[in-house]
Amino acid sequence: MNDYYPQRIICMTEETTELLYLLGEQDRIVGISGFTVRPPQARKEKPKVAAFTSAKIGKILELKPDLVLGFSDLQADIAADLIRQGIAVHIFNQRSIDEIFGMILMVGAMVGCQQKAQDWVTGIEHKIAEIKTQVESRPIRPKVYFEEWNDPLITGIQWVSELIEVAGGKECFPEFSTQSLAKSRIIEDNREVVNRNPDIIIGSWCGKKFNPEHVRAREGWKDIAAVKNDQLFEIKSPNILQPGPAALTDGLDQIKTIIDNWHLAQQQG
Repeated sequence: MNDYYPQRIICMTEETTELLYLLGEQDRIVGISGFTVRPPQARKEKPKVAAFTSAKIGKILELKPDLVLGFSDLQADIAADLIRQGIAVHIFNQRSIDEIFGMILMVGAMVGCQQKAQDWVTGIEHKIAEIKTQVESRPIRPKVYFEEWNDPLITGIQWVSELIEVAGGKECFPEFSTQSLAKSRIIEDNREVVNRNPDIIIGSWCGKKFNPEHVRAREGWKDIAAVKNDQLFEIKSPNILQPGPAALTDGLDQIKTIIDNWHLAQQQG
């Protein structure tokens, strides 16, 4: 029986690579992003053919893919170059939890693993429902400021804000969370964070190590509750800033642990 599904797939971002491994379809992958760290074996097994805003077009063509998967407007030029070379390209643009689920189901369908993808999504839906039940009785939701970049200050994208709410926190900048472009989530005045006085600060500086001491040293920030109570945390970018399986598993787990521990500290204090 012929397999009419794509046999040679290139994943220009990490989330589709991780997903295909979760679905047991990693043998279809012939090239990945150089930023891929999940799963670890992908870096050892697969050729690296793309960064994020650039790609080795010649190397991609040599690999003869029958499908290239990418993400967002930032890869539009790469996609256009490949399309002009006759390559099938699909660019995802998921920005919310629901859209991540949609991406997962679509990739599953693309490789003939609809049921596996559906089962995975159903499992995460159950996990989210259980967490919401666990936290709904808490009388207080700590305000959480998520910092995606430090210069300028950029706050979290929609799926991050949604995960904070799922885990029992309160998004500090809800008016920015639905803005898909980073430039639309810039906090122009650092004092606005001071004014909103978050209880928890989580940093994930998009591939750069988060430095809590730099945060503490910002003018006026010593008066923020999160700084006074030593509630500054890092979540590594691969665990939260890729809109795929990682954010819904390790990312959500780490946010929930931070918020759970904040509640414990409140009870003990």
